[in-house]
Amino acid sequence: MAKEKPLVQTTGRRKTAVARVRIYNGTGEYNLNGRKMDDYFKDPELRRRAHEPFKVVDLEGRFDINATLHGGGTTGQSDALRLGIARALIDLDPELRGALKKEGMLTRDSRKVERKKYGLRKARRAPQFTKR
Repeated sequence: MAKEKPLVQTTGRRKTAVARVRIYNGTGEYNLNGRKMDDYFKDPELRRRAHEPFKVVDLEGRFDINATLHGGGTTGQSDALRLGIARALIDLDPELRGALKKEGMLTRDSRKVERKKYGLRKARRAPQFTKR
């Protein structure tokens, strides 16, 4: 991919994963941390989730994606990439907002791991009670 200026640059987040997404005119290629989508996300379900925004608005194969992903695990990263792509598509064409919003692709999944509290084994799991 040549060093042209991206059409749009956005950010998507989930849990502790962050995806910095840049969209270029192209043929539908994904470059994730310097690797192809198939190499980066081995699970086909993760690839499908990351590609979903293009299917919803019927723009498959029109744009190349260059994304920097860090933090979290593969599921969080694919969902962060999905949110970043959806936000980028809205920046390109605000008319697409309704279709993406209807499918729930513009909502940031804010669930995070609850911290462990003192006196407990985990965040909420208490030690076993013994009467005697």
